[in-house]
Amino acid sequence: MSEFKNALSVSASGLKAQAQRLRHVSENIANTDTPGYRRKSVSFETEFGSTGTPGRVETGRVRLDKSDLVKIYDPSHPMSDETGHYDGSNVSLVIEIADAREAQRSYEANLKMFDQTRQMSSSLMELLRR
Repeated sequence: MSEFKNALSVSASGLKAQAQRLRHVSENIANTDTPGYRRKSVSFETEFGSTGTPGRVETGRVRLDKSDLVKIYDPSHPMSDETGHYDGSNVSLVIEIADAREAQRSYEANLKMFDQTRQMSSSLMELLRR
């Protein structure tokens, strides 16, 4: 039964990590037009088990994208400088949509693994009852 517990733990950690990734993607999309906003990204780290085998997935630190902010010309904007420019955000909707789809598919794969492990555990219990 320990193996079932480990499998459920691994898939649950994957679900949690992808949910956090989707949260940051949605924050990025919501702040696409916010002046000075820098894109956030999250990395994943593998937590090794006691036997040295890969196990749970943990999210790393949230990082801000260091790429240049887009210069927008609008002399009437309150944040514009003497040349009429202000810093926009460095969020690209194409990248964010691709990240959202990837995170969604990973989330669904982890959910399917969780469900299959649960079904296998239930089937084993039924066999043991007989």
